[in-house]
Amino acid sequence: MDLNKLVSKINQELLQLKVSDEPTELYEPIRYILDLGGKRLRPLLVILAYSLYKNDIEKVLKPAAAVEVFHNFTLVHDDIMDEAPLRRGKATVHEKWNSNLAILSGDVMLIKAYELFETVDDAVFKRVIKAFNVCAIEVCEGQQHDMNFETNDVVTADEYMRMIRQKTAILLGFSLELGGILAGANKVDCKRLKEFGIDIGIGFQLKDDLLDVYAHKADFGKQVGGDIIANKKTFLLIKALENADVATKITIEGWLKKENFDKKEKVAAVKAIYDKLKIRYIAEEKTNEYFEKGFQSLEDLAVNEERKNVLLTFTKNLINRKK
Repeated sequence: MDLNKLVSKINQELLQLKVSDEPTELYEPIRYILDLGGKRLRPLLVILAYSLYKNDIEKVLKPAAAVEVFHNFTLVHDDIMDEAPLRRGKATVHEKWNSNLAILSGDVMLIKAYELFETVDDAVFKRVIKAFNVCAIEVCEGQQHDMNFETNDVVTADEYMRMIRQKTAILLGFSLELGGILAGANKVDCKRLKEFGIDIGIGFQLKDDLLDVYAHKADFGKQVGGDIIANKKTFLLIKALENADVATKITIEGWLKKENFDKKEKVAAVKAIYDKLKIRYIAEEKTNEYFEKGFQSLEDLAVNEERKNVLLTFTKNLINRKK
């Protein structure tokens, strides 16, 4: 299966998204955010899950596009809440226009996602919408937990895992579940597809936490140690605070409280603490645990092994990325 051709088909479907010309201020931001590109990971997962059972992938392009439109809706609103200036190297919607327009355009994107789901066969329509609604609410809950972490003095590892499951992983799980539902897969297989996506999604986020600290700058494509500089409560920081002795914990908290500091010095100091506490090993072990759980769910699917290998290879390529 040619994944580049699939991405082209997805992009073409997004280009055909029905948006009005007026008022231009409302609809231009939608075209803008969708034109910024991205890996199109979620719609690809819908199609790859569907192709485990059926070949007529053209039939699922619109519901696959619906997932991507919803994902971009969340990005527009998340960027406002995070006060993020850039998205994929370009100005965020609220920076290019303003927050009010970004909120309203995002709202329209959510409605457009539902419109795209209207193309689903009546036999599974209610099931698809029910599953999507459960997923969408969890994504919002995850974002709220993430925002709460910014002011919470203490965040536990379990709380962090719940947050990344909801904010990031659940949409990957729904994408795969959706592909299974649309293909007519049995409920057991659909559940396994969802679990595969959730576990792999959690593993992806944990690996991102690791790459932020331990990736080579040339490979990573952005500033290594950005999470440390920003005091982001990642799995690594949480485990370091949990495992540190009193003196080391005081040192970490001292860096967290500093408002004026040399960025390289802070990254080096916190990274040295991670190394002393073997945090990299702990995070890698947890990451691999979730990847293994996910692959077991995929292995348990009662489908043709050759078809399964396409999804397996695609996922492993994502896992082995360096940025």
